[in-house]
Amino acid sequence: MTTPRGTTPSPSPAPVPRPFGRTLCAMITPFTAAGALDLGGAGRLAAQLVAEGCDGLVLNGTTGESPTTTDTEKARLIAAVREAVGERVPLVAGVGTADTRHTVELALAAEKAGADGVLVVSPYYSRPPQDALEAHFLAVAEASGLPVMLYDIPGRTGTRIEPETLIRLAAHPRIVAVKDCSYDFLGTQKVLARTGLAYYAGCDEHILALYAVGAAGCVSTVANVVPGRVAAILDAFDAGDTARATGLQLRAVPLIEAMTAGALPGTVTAKALLAAVGLPAGPVRSPLRPADREAADGLRAVYAELVAAAG
Repeated sequence: MTTPRGTTPSPSPAPVPRPFGRTLCAMITPFTAAGALDLGGAGRLAAQLVAEGCDGLVLNGTTGESPTTTDTEKARLIAAVREAVGERVPLVAGVGTADTRHTVELALAAEKAGADGVLVVSPYYSRPPQDALEAHFLAVAEASGLPVMLYDIPGRTGTRIEPETLIRLAAHPRIVAVKDCSYDFLGTQKVLARTGLAYYAGCDEHILALYAVGAAGCVSTVANVVPGRVAAILDAFDAGDTARATGLQLRAVPLIEAMTAGALPGTVTAKALLAAVGLPAGPVRSPLRPADREAADGLRAVYAELVAAAG
């Protein structure tokens, strides 16, 4: 294309930083039928997810039932998945708790176990003010050598990481990314415009929308069961085929809604579907309860419809 005389070509956009990959799965934690940690199953599931399109894995997040796994189990899971996938993909370990001291301990343990980064959610229930929240994240960032992904999900924690707080935290060299479940698209764009933070859509319904304004990718719950379909949305956008990307995102809406926006948590729905297709999952731990037959049948029907759809 010829540039009109008297005009200056627009500069190419800067490459989007992707410190932890692009298509990350918020992986469930498989358990045995008796409820013990299934390390072999975790390794098999992780390898399957990577083979089908995930280039990063998030372990020990809420989808991984972090509230009901012990510190020892968390470290063992990281080590087992690292052994299974090698160095092919980054492993991000959820370490966030309501206690700064405990969060620091988990970050150090994750580093020792082989994680490549840590995911740190806002301290929940206590609802600290923004200055205390900032100090909490900085303490974790200073404690280990691992890069940090902040997790902004005020609907669960009760506390938003305000845009101005994120902008200040971006100055720390190890705070490099955000998993965004804020449901504040304007605030997200303000931070994207003013920092080099890598944003990851933490809500599957926002994958394409956030990617279109400069996000690095996603941390997807739905990717537990359709990793290739999630990756294909981003592949199409990267190829310049925005119509196809839009079609793929919209085609996934029924499964996204069934898995993440209904009465059951994503952990429960993902485990129900993984069990249905013969992949490691196992039961959920109390206080969660497994999907009943009606819910499981509904999930399988929506999943089968998406898998059967062409393209």
